[in-house]
Parts: sequence; structure tokens; C-alpha cells
Amino acid sequence: MHTSLKTVTMALLAAGMLSACATQPGKDAYLSDKTYKITILHTNDHHGHFWPNNDGEYGLAAQKTVVDRVRAEVKAAGGYSLLLSGGDVNTGVPESDLQDAEPDFRGMNRIGYDAMAVGNHEFDKPVPVLMKQKGWINFPMLSANIYKDGQRMFDPYAIFNLGGVKVAVMGLTTDDTAKMVNPAQIKGIEFKSPISEAAKVVPELRQKADIVIAATHMGHYTDGKSGVNAPGDVEMARAVKGLDLIVGGHSQNPVCMKAENVRNDAYVPGQPCAPDRQNGAWIVQAHEWGKYVGRADFEFKNGNLKLVKYELIPVNLKKTVKTADGKTEKVPYTELIPEDQKLRTFLKTYQDKGQEALSVKVGEISDKLDGDRAMVRSNPTNLGVLVSQAMMARVKADFAVVNSGGIRDSIPAGVVTYKSVLKVFPFGSTVVYVDMSGKEALDYLKAAAKMTPGAGAFAQFGGVKLVIEKNELKQALIGGKAIDPAKTYRLATNSFMAAGGDGYPVLNQHRGYVNSGFVDADMLRDFIAQNSPVKVERYAPTDVVRK
Repeated sequence: MHTSLKTVTMALLAAGMLSACATQPGKDAYLSDKTYKITILHTNDHHGHFWPNNDGEYGLAAQKTVVDRVRAEVKAAGGYSLLLSGGDVNTGVPESDLQDAEPDFRGMNRIGYDAMAVGNHEFDKPVPVLMKQKGWINFPMLSANIYKDGQRMFDPYAIFNLGGVKVAVMGLTTDDTAKMVNPAQIKGIEFKSPISEAAKVVPELRQKADIVIAATHMGHYTDGKSGVNAPGDVEMARAVKGLDLIVGGHSQNPVCMKAENVRNDAYVPGQPCAPDRQNGAWIVQAHEWGKYVGRADFEFKNGNLKLVKYELIPVNLKKTVKTADGKTEKVPYTELIPEDQKLRTFLKTYQDKGQEALSVKVGEISDKLDGDRAMVRSNPTNLGVLVSQAMMARVKADFAVVNSGGIRDSIPAGVVTYKSVLKVFPFGSTVVYVDMSGKEALDYLKAAAKMTPGAGAFAQFGGVKLVIEKNELKQALIGGKAIDPAKTYRLATNSFMAAGGDGYPVLNQHRGYVNSGFVDADMLRDFIAQNSPVKVERYAPTDVVRK
């Protein structure tokens, strides 16, 4: 857990682990010519995965075993360790979402995290929920670039004293957050440029600490090519001198480099992993969901920091192999890690509570409804069509536009449970509609067509026939007919988009705006139930042609 510099120093003095000269203020607090072993452990983008999946992969109880083992090893060798998170604890698993991620935060607290960056998904629910989550943990949420009413909303950094070596950990949050969460929930909150804030804070920290680490939720984009995203870790490292290590998150990939500025996007669990390095700063990221615990072993001597070894430790990740009889089975990439039974018992109460609420059958579907991230953010899908039509049916709309980033999972063929529905819509947005002129409808469709494939803003449509060429709208029909500029049309969408989320035009100030109050997950549940068994072929995505 996080403790203050003074507290840590006093505890080490009491234990006889610091000499008199090591307690003096300033950069000479560490002992000259002594080699300090310092290990940084890290995870990121947890997204509600406190419990292992059906194949027994990841989960906080097994993660605790990994962390405890490494800590014991490091301590036995006379070293020190810190455990950091790159943020996004919230959102993604229904059992967690229904309980405001309480099992996740309390589980992390029991593992003993030292600090975490604030992620964009920490704002998926109203700020009072975030403050409640903050109260569940004994380690700091850090972000130097989030301001509320002109003041920093979180501590910008924390400083740890590791045997006389002062380690500063600064938090940073992507400035894309403002368009990625419901704007109505972040009134009065400003997400300033993390690079600009880091440029102010890092020189200050270099005067206070021997090692400076940034725990970030900004994303790792190879060679700084962030595309439609806000600048990430690579761009920051190049712009801000003085960082020793960046523990990242947000882009949800293992940062393992094949060569300079060439990331190994085909990384296989258990293989060696070389972190990125930019402008003197090492950059690491441990994929997502607690699939790995990253481990960076450093040596510090006379003000110099050297990376001795880096690895991603898989947490019971498994691969599919064929057996001798031609069948398939899941086998671990590396040794199986036992779960910490005390933590598993603690978390099981939350898992059971969540399962009870989620196991109710909603209906049946004939085939898979495709909401896989890579597919739904780049192509029209049957789930996108079905969701759009469900919105239209709920509020009697003429057409619908839905951001793909709000669709978080697929629904497999067969029985659909409430859990399956909540995995698609974990954010709790509501269905809204706007009565607008034909001209306004056409302008909105033009704006939606411009949203880049691959981004969460990429649009799914219902009730329209469109031809889009290089992100420009070339042809548009509503209800099979040309759009009449003088006619009134009803658009259905979600409250996130209506508030300007994902960069869409703001609609919640429009004279024809109405928030129906229907939560998107409940809307989808009711639509599937009313049309069960759902014949998925009816929702083939054929009405939008992209060239």
C-alpha cells in the first residue's frame, strides 16, 4: 500500500535498514557506491476482471500469488519493489460493473498496489462513485493533468523512499478522456495536455527524487504514430526529458519491441520481451485484464539507473492445442499459478452476488451477433444493426446512429442472459431521441460518416441506406426515401453521443431533444426478449456501403 515518504523512512530507521547519512534530505540520501536493487511490477486496463475467466485465466487471486512471490524474492536479495497500475480499473465485466468495481478496488488493495494512474474509464460513472472507489483503497490515484474548478482533482505524484533512494511516481491521463466519457458527467472537469503538465512537473520531481516514473493512461503507439488518438507515451517521452520509466496503459497491448520503433504485435506469452525506449525513458505496458504482471528489475548506483531484466509474467494464460484423438484442449503457456485462497474467498462473495443477478435468461438468438472490437470499430455488423433497430423501436425513431466504442462485446448464438447483454452495454447510457429537420438529419449523417474506421467513434446505423466514400457521405436515404430538408425526422442515439461524446455534434441542447430514460442495456434486453428467438440474418449489415 502507499505510505508517505516520512512514514517509510521512519519505518526503515526502526528496522535498522537506513544509515544516518541515508536519511539526510536531498539527492545524497542514498549511500555512495552502493548498488540498490529496485523492481517495478505493473499491470493496466484491468476492466473489472477480478475473477478468472471460464478457462481459469488471470484473476486477482492468481495475480496476488505472482506479486507475493516476486516481492519475497526481491526482499530476500536485499531489494525493494513497487506495484503500479496504468489505470482503467472500471468497466467490462458485468459482475464488476453491477457492483461499481468494488471487488476490483478492494482486491487490488489486498494485493498491495502502491499507486495507480487515473484512467478514462474511471469516469464511466458519476464522480461520486469515483470518490467512493477512491475511499476503498489505501494507495493513491494519481493524475497531474485532471483539473476540477481550476484545481487538480488528484495528487499529481507520490514519492517513495526505497532504502534511501527516492522514487517519484507521477500520474497522467489521456486528454482524449473528455470525448470518451459522457460529457454530462464531467462538468467542471478539464483534462489538460498530459505532455504539457509533465513538462512542468518532471523538473520539479528531478529536484526531489532520484528516480522519476510516470504511471500513465495515454497509450503506446509505435514510433509515436497515434493516428486519431491523443498523443501517447512515445510522444511524451520524446517531448519531456527526465523520465526514467513510463508504466503505461490505455492502448491495451503488450509493449514488446522487435527493433527500434518496431513493436512485436504478434507477441506470444512466455517469450522474451524487450520494452520500448525513447529519449532515455523505458516504456512498458502489460496488455490488459491482468493477463500479465510486468516485472522490471533495475540497479541504481550513484545516481545511475540500469535496467537489468524485463519480463511479462503470464497469469495462467492458455493456448488451444490438438490432442492425439483430434480434439482440442486448453493448455497453459507457462507454469500454472495457484490462486491465493484467502483473496479468492474474499472475492467469491462478490462473484456469487453478481452471478445471481446476471444468470436470468433473456431470450435466444440464431447466430452470433458480432461486437468484437476489431470488427465493430471498422465495419458495419449485425449487432450494430440490431442495436440501432432496437433503439428506433423503443422511441419510435426514423433512424439511429450508434458509436461502435459503446458496443463492448459480441453475443454468442444460443441462450442470451442478462450478463451477455451487459457485456455489450456496460456503461449505463440512456436512449435519447431528437426531432430534427431533414437538413439537420443530413448534416448529422455527414458528421457520422467522417468518423474514422478503427476508432470508437466509428458509426453503426439503422433505418438508413448510405454510400460513404473515403469518409465522405455520397448518398443517404431514410426509410428508403430521399431526405426531405423540410420534413421532420426522429434520430435515436445514446446520451453519451448526444452530449458530444466521441466528437459527435452536441444534441442535448437541441429543441427537439428528449432523454427517454431507458438504459441501453435494458433496451437491448427487452428487444431480444420481445423478438425471441431472434433470427440474426434479418440484421445483416447491407444498407451501408463504404468505398
